Amino acid sequence: MKDFYVSRTGRDAALIARGDPVVYGEGRYVDALDEARLRRYEQDGFLVLPDVFDADEIEALRQEAVALEHDPDVREGEEIIREPGGTALRSIFRVHELGQRLADLPRDPRLLDVARQILGSEVYIHQSRVNMKPALDGKEFYWHSDFETWHVEDGMPAMRALSCSVLLTDNTPFNGPLTLIPGSHRQFVACIGETPENHYRTSLRRQEVGVPDPVSLRLLAEKGGLHAVTAAAGSVVFFDCNTLHSSGGNLSPWPRSNVFMVYNSVENRLEAPFHGMQPRPEHIAARRSIEALTPLRAVA
Repeated sequence: MKDFYVSRTGRDAALIARGDPVVYGEGRYVDALDEARLRRYEQDGFLVLPDVFDADEIEALRQEAVALEHDPDVREGEEIIREPGGTALRSIFRVHELGQRLADLPRDPRLLDVARQILGSEVYIHQSRVNMKPALDGKEFYWHSDFETWHVEDGMPAMRALSCSVLLTDNTPFNGPLTLIPGSHRQFVACIGETPENHYRTSLRRQEVGVPDPVSLRLLAEKGGLHAVTAAAGSVVFFDCNTLHSSGGNLSPWPRSNVFMVYNSVENRLEAPFHGMQPRPEHIAARRSIEALTPLRAVA
């Protein structure tokens, strides 16, 4: 397969114009979003929907995430990622298979139908995780495009995937909210450097390879600005797989946690990773569990 988004080949950094749609099929697959919201997503590369889940639903999800965090079997599993230089938990992967309410969450029509509408097809879960930022000590996530990693390290062919973040706690200016660069999804940032073997073992704790160079980052930020998603628990953020994003450290005295789920089109299933790398583990990049999701019959 011809690689239209070459990155990490030892060459200089570059900006490559996006060759894929942002909204597939003109958004006619299902009608979860109205035209104004769909166009906003297409323009900015993300969309924030407030108050999608009520307080009881969020509390049930949050309690299940906390239970997983303290489950001895889970804590010793490969799905656990710890903070760099510490023992505090940073992420728990594959939560849509470890939990019960979390297992139903990707099939909730309030989320699933938005993904199906934007991607113009049936979808499956490429990756899921709970990201946690402990009070006063939760570390940052540096600037990156998810697609750059999924393309290079997982063999995701095209930009036909999106992330969905369900806020389990209030995201404030003080606890490291998700920050995005509006419009950055229109450019693919080819990154310098080469990918080390088993890169995921370190990159999920602190990513240093596959991050945008300062010049490209500044150019895109000067054009699009920065948008920090400060929103209440129960809000949902959808963002394109190629939108540059980051989050700062949590300096507040309260923990922050969000559920991330990556919806990928069934027409965009992973191929062999580029440059002869070994595939990342299934709990990070699904290759076997790729059945199209069916909506829940009723929303609790």
